[in-house]
Amino acid sequence: MQSAPSIQTLLDEFSRLPGIGPKSAQRIVYWLLNSDRATSERLAEAIMNVKDSVHFCKTCFNYAEGDCCQICESPDRDRGVICVVSEPRDIPPIERTHEFSGLYHVLGGALSPLEGIGPDDLHIGELMARLSSSEVHEVILATNPNVEGETTASYLARLIRPLGITVTRLASGLPVGGDLEFADEVTLGRAIETRRTL
Repeated sequence: MQSAPSIQTLLDEFSRLPGIGPKSAQRIVYWLLNSDRATSERLAEAIMNVKDSVHFCKTCFNYAEGDCCQICESPDRDRGVICVVSEPRDIPPIERTHEFSGLYHVLGGALSPLEGIGPDDLHIGELMARLSSSEVHEVILATNPNVEGETTASYLARLIRPLGITVTRLASGLPVGGDLEFADEVTLGRAIETRRTL
């Protein structure tokens, strides 16, 4: 059965979201149709607010609303340890473990020669600048445990070690080929606790 054009347009847009298939899109759209107008307006306003006010932190490249993210601005964080991740979405799972109290650096991806992503395409230069002008004594490489993540971690370890900074990697608990954003808190917490020197 053909939907009204405006319904079909909304179904198509929701179906484009990651993890949302046609059936999930249909449930969301019909829920919105049965909700009051204020609910739809709040959702639309929240989406536009995020697009208008969120950008990258000038220090670590996490998502931020000001110049710096809340983590970089916090006086309670250990400024001697930086955890390097591939994407901003990798930070919340680590934060939920309550095992890490340092700072972060988001690379904006991982090295992937097959996709044409090299060192100049990531925030590696900015990381090295942070390490040369700060009191950092340890860098935790928390890239995903897949081919691209391991390649990136090895490359960064070779760059950082000559600076006299301890380089560690998340250890046991993370499955090879998995993504940090899908790891549970216990597994990720154990990986942080048992990280190893590279």
